[in-house]
Amino acid sequence: MNRIKIHQDLQKIGKIFEKNGHKAYLVGGAVRDSLLKKEVNDWDLATDASPQQVMKIFHKVIPTGIAHGTVTIHIFGRQIETTTFRTESEYSDGRHPDSVAYAASIEQDLSRRDFTMNAIAADLQTGNLIDPFCGEKDIKNKIIRTVGSPLERFNEDGLRPVRAIRFASQLNFTIEAETLKALSKEEILKKTSTISVERFRDEFCKIMKSDKPSVGLRLLEKTGILNIFIPEFLVCRNCQQKDSRGFHDFDVADHLLYACDGAPKENLLVRLAAFYHDIGKPECKSIEKAGDCTMIHFHGHESISEKKTIKSMHFLKFSNEEIDKVSHLVKEHMFYYEPCWSDAAVRRFIIRVGLENLDDLILVRLADIYGMHGTPLAEGSPVYKNLAELKSRIEKVINEKQALGLKDLAVNGQDLMNIGIPSGKKLGSILKELFEAVTESPQMNDKEKLLEVAKNIWETKYLGGVK
Repeated sequence: MNRIKIHQDLQKIGKIFEKNGHKAYLVGGAVRDSLLKKEVNDWDLATDASPQQVMKIFHKVIPTGIAHGTVTIHIFGRQIETTTFRTESEYSDGRHPDSVAYAASIEQDLSRRDFTMNAIAADLQTGNLIDPFCGEKDIKNKIIRTVGSPLERFNEDGLRPVRAIRFASQLNFTIEAETLKALSKEEILKKTSTISVERFRDEFCKIMKSDKPSVGLRLLEKTGILNIFIPEFLVCRNCQQKDSRGFHDFDVADHLLYACDGAPKENLLVRLAAFYHDIGKPECKSIEKAGDCTMIHFHGHESISEKKTIKSMHFLKFSNEEIDKVSHLVKEHMFYYEPCWSDAAVRRFIIRVGLENLDDLILVRLADIYGMHGTPLAEGSPVYKNLAELKSRIEKVINEKQALGLKDLAVNGQDLMNIGIPSGKKLGSILKELFEAVTESPQMNDKEKLLEVAKNIWETKYLGGVK
C-alpha cells in the first residue's frame, strides 16, 4: 500500500506546520488502524517543532506533557496530541524515560516506539508512509513484534508486555516468537510488576472488551502476568470439575475464560462477573462416589467467589459501584428457578436480586452455560425454556406494577406518623412488615388497609408489650 488516505483537516494542519518551516506526521494507532481499514477517531502527531514552537504556531495549545515534549493542539473541534521527535534514556520507574532528548528525524523518533505496527508515520500531505521497521508487513501478516530487542523494549516500559497481549486479543494478531518468549522472562515480569494496578486494570478491561477475551486472558496466564495482578486465578488451573453428570468439559480456569467469551462484548461488568463467578470453586471442592458414579461438588462456592471478587477488584482499584455490581452478580449467579414457584416467590427473587440487575444476571447465567462446553445455550432446550419462563413471570410482575420496594408501598413513614406512630427504628420495622405482607399478597397494597395493619402492629406489638 505504502500510503494511507489523510483527512482534509490533517492536510490543513500539515500545511500550517510547513508554512512555519516545520514538518509533522501522523503516527501511532491512527496509522495502524488506517492500514487495518478500521475507523480512526484519535490523531497523534510527531513533529520537528519544539513544544514552544508549536505553541506559537497554533492559537490554542495545552502543555499536557511538555516535560516529555508533548502538547495538545485544539483545532477544528479536535484535540490532537503532538510530540516533538525524540529519543529517550533509561526508564527507572518502568514507565517514563529518565530524560528526553529531541531527535533529528522521524526515523529516529519511530525507533523508540514499542511495536513495529505502531512505528509507522504518514506524511500529512501525501499520506506516504515512513516505515523503517516493516510494520506494514507485520500488520498484513497479523504479527506483533517489538522494534528491536524485545528485552530492551520491555525493560524500558513495564506496561508494554501487557499492551502486547492486549493488542493480540483486540486485533486477533499473533505475538512473534522471540517477543512472546521475552514476556515470561523473570526480569520482564519483575519490570511489569512495577506498573500501577490502575494501568494494568485499564489494559485488562480492554482485553475483556475484545471479541474473544479468552485469547488475551490465556496469554496473561501463560506468561505469568495474570498471577502478578490476579493471583486468585492461579488455583483454578487444573481444578477439575468434569464428572459423570457431564455438566462440564473444562477445568475451572478454562471454564472462566470461555464464560468471558460467552458474555456480551458491550457489557464489561457482565464479562467481569463471568470471569470471577466461579473463582472460589477450588476452596469448596468435594468428591462424592456412588457406585460407578463420581460427582464433584462445589457447595457454597458463590459466597467464596463473591469474597474473592471483592478482594481482587479492590486491589485493581475498580470503583465501589463496579465492585458492588459485579460481586452481587457473582453472589446470585447460582439461582435456580422452578415452575412451582409461587408469584410471591418470584417477587422475592426480584427483590433479592434487584430489578436493575435481572437482565445482567440472566446474561451471567448464559455466559456460565457457554463456558461449560464452549457453546451457547441451545434454543428450545429445557434450560432455555426454564429461563424463558422465569423472564416471562418477571415481566408479568413488572407490568402489574407490584410493590418491589418500600418506595412502592401505598403508605410511607409520614403516613404512619400521622396515625400516632413515632419516627424511629420501630416505625422502620413496621414498614418492613407491611412490605412483607404486600410481597405475599399484592392486593394488600392499599393505603387504608396498610394503615389499619400498621396501627394493629403498633398497638399489639409495641404498646401491648408483645416483643
